[in-house]
Amino acid sequence: MNAVLAVKQYVSRMIEDSGPGMKVLLMDRETTGAVSMVYTQSEILQKEVYLFERLDSANREPMKHLKAICFLRPTKENVELLIQELRRPKYSIYFIYFSNVISKSDVKSLAEADEQEVVAEVQEFYGDYIAVNPHVFSLNLLGCCQGRNWDPAQLSRTTQGLTALLLSLKKCPMIRYQLSSEPAKRLAECVKQVITKEYELFDFRRTEVPPLLLILDRSDDAITPLLNQNMYLNFAEIGSNIKNLMEDFQRRKPKEQQKLESIADMKAFVENYPQFKKMSGTVSKHVTVVGELSRLVAERNLLEVSEVEQELACQNDHSSALQNVRRLLQNPKVTELDAARLVMLYALHYERHSSNSLPGLVTELRNRGVADKYRKLVSAVVEYGGKRVRGSDLFSPKDAVAITKQFLKGLKGVENVYTQHQPLLQETLDQLIKGKLKDSQYPYLGPNSLRDRPQDIIVFIIGGATYEEALTVYNLNRTNPGVRVVLGGTTIHNTKSFLEEVTASGFRGRSTESSQAAPRSSSRR
Repeated sequence: MNAVLAVKQYVSRMIEDSGPGMKVLLMDRETTGAVSMVYTQSEILQKEVYLFERLDSANREPMKHLKAICFLRPTKENVELLIQELRRPKYSIYFIYFSNVISKSDVKSLAEADEQEVVAEVQEFYGDYIAVNPHVFSLNLLGCCQGRNWDPAQLSRTTQGLTALLLSLKKCPMIRYQLSSEPAKRLAECVKQVITKEYELFDFRRTEVPPLLLILDRSDDAITPLLNQNMYLNFAEIGSNIKNLMEDFQRRKPKEQQKLESIADMKAFVENYPQFKKMSGTVSKHVTVVGELSRLVAERNLLEVSEVEQELACQNDHSSALQNVRRLLQNPKVTELDAARLVMLYALHYERHSSNSLPGLVTELRNRGVADKYRKLVSAVVEYGGKRVRGSDLFSPKDAVAITKQFLKGLKGVENVYTQHQPLLQETLDQLIKGKLKDSQYPYLGPNSLRDRPQDIIVFIIGGATYEEALTVYNLNRTNPGVRVVLGGTTIHNTKSFLEEVTASGFRGRSTESSQAAPRSSSRR
């Protein structure tokens, strides 16, 4: 299961089917993003595609010497624009590919508009999503729900994107969903309806163990998108790469500076100099990047901030956590977003603690001049993903094995205080792969269930996935031979985009300075 390869093969087939000759690739906003993630411009130029245009661009000039490859979403707007295009064609011949299922009535309308008979082909190629890397995909949708219910347009788009992913990977899965989430159940039903309606498209060769689609809700783990953890993993990786580059550079450098005593020496120098120069530039760029990262880490006091955020996410010492958060709120180096983020993590973890001090912390945010929007987001995040709406326990081990692991970790400490946290998805997938994921919390849609452990798993998170979860999936694929997991989400979040998601979903928050307890959600699922 490889999302990048699936979309890339579609694009390659479009180009090959159009035959030799100069071509223009005609796209819309979303398919432009899908193609750009799997093909570089230089790669696609080698396939005689010399022009890239948007269908909705008003200033396109007629170029009758070019063939047009159209890759478009089957929306009403695109169909109408294409009808106008075919009535006055700007190119010699048109190969039309829709990224999802198109209705027969729309195909008929296009045929009627093709009075000059310039259309050579109309097909469906299911690249209706953004392939971020082989095991991660996104739909680039923000604010998919309003409160605890789907925005109807976003539900339709998400259903289309998810079914396109299934079709492109040639999977007709059994479906499980998070019981505590109404949006997860609704999406599961919509995907099942499409599979039933388009049963001929989903008639793939049966496998011994059917694939599985697991639909989750971001609100079950609001902690992961609030953390900075991936920054330190990337920082370490860049540092390691630079070390290797520097060592290689130093090994080559003396050879390049040897005396030029013969024509052969001069020739070798001229041949190797461009490579040497390029390597020098690469090392310089990497060193500059790490230097700038180091400056930002020091300027924002991020090492200390991250140590405390990991403590808030992974430990259960309320007194220590409160003391550390208060200390950092007094530090002028800590940005207002980082300060608010720490208070949000505290609010989620200690929401119902008997000594909860959230009102005091929000007052401290106000006293240090943190913007009102961030202060309100503290209660909004709790409303979005607090204990009342979660279907699982984020902060306490759930079985004897997990309790033992946490106890032993406490005895021997942790290897890296900046990367202690494991997203909830890690445990969910671990239980699923072992065949231990509870049907009572993640029921199957329909009467059938898997007898064997799943091998091909597609996980989709309503409200967005994160790169930390993407790393979790990558590691699970690497360490579990025979198991293939692909992760998708309505979007891919960092902290800022997650807070935008919370706001766009209608969780505005309120001032908590004067309240006596952590805010609670106004609605149940």
